[in-house]
Amino acid sequence: MKHPGTTILLIVLLLPGCGGILGTGGAEVTGLSLLHDRRSSSAIMADERIEVDATMELNSHDDISAKAHFNITSYNGIVLVTGEAPNERLRNKIISIVRMIDGVRLVYDEMVIAPPSSFSSRSNDAYITTKVKNALTTIDDIPGFDATRVKVITENGAVYLMGLVHKQEGDRAGEAARRVKGVTKVVKVFEYID
Repeated sequence: MKHPGTTILLIVLLLPGCGGILGTGGAEVTGLSLLHDRRSSSAIMADERIEVDATMELNSHDDISAKAHFNITSYNGIVLVTGEAPNERLRNKIISIVRMIDGVRLVYDEMVIAPPSSFSSRSNDAYITTKVKNALTTIDDIPGFDATRVKVITENGAVYLMGLVHKQEGDRAGEAARRVKGVTKVVKVFEYID
């Protein structure tokens, strides 16, 4: 007899249009990424928990939720914080809170001092992210390269690349991202495995 949870998981994985099984933050888990991810399943779940915990904690502070825009992306315990804060004091507060979240190994502070980005800017960032992901799928000169192992985050035209990759994979991913129209800069936040 099958375990009932197995059937439910398979149905969720096979539903067309489902963005992910877990997906409140950057550690979105899809069927494809789950099969190809170099992180352990416990690391994937820990990243999801870090993102949820950090987002909930930051939103519990009225000054942050009212005046700042932030994105928290965790990959293997390495956290990228992007977005905008109106002043350095608030940015520092956000980073300090994120550093205190259980499981965080390292924080990359990529927040800028600026008013929160507009809806059109965020929509453009989502479009750039899609174009970069598509560009990564064209990398065919590295045996075993899997584009789903590279996490792509875009903030105000700047593209951040995360993942557990070989140095050659990271270099090629960076080159592919740089060639995408609309990308203002590429920041590699990879954890190298060689």
